Amino acid sequence: MVTLTKAEEKIMMILWDIEKGFIKDILDQYPDPKPPYNSVSTIVRVLVQKEIVGYTAYGKSHQYHPLIEKEDYSKGQLSRLVTDYYDNSLKQVVSFFSESKKLNEKELDEAIQMLEELKSQKKNG
Repeated sequence: MVTLTKAEEKIMMILWDIEKGFIKDILDQYPDPKPPYNSVSTIVRVLVQKEIVGYTAYGKSHQYHPLIEKEDYSKGQLSRLVTDYYDNSLKQVVSFFSESKKLNEKELDEAIQMLEELKSQKKNG
């Protein structure tokens, strides 16, 4: 899975949200101050080259759409993060979140419940 720059991720977030659109449609979703049209167009062309974004041509105009699902990209990035920064250790990830994110009791209970369900699935599957 390819890793995107912050600018590329911003455009992908917009495309995942609007599903398809022209450069103007993407720009319309940016908060002010909006980046220049040519900057967005260049980034979108890079995403096309990376085969993350596809398009439908309408004469000289192109309507762009994501070629990967947001969930798939998110899973890939989270997996890379866990592998690269936490030695592929769920224990280290849980430790990080419990210590640095100041999880409240409800969030901890939800995490424990999810882990228990995962444990049960592993036993039964």
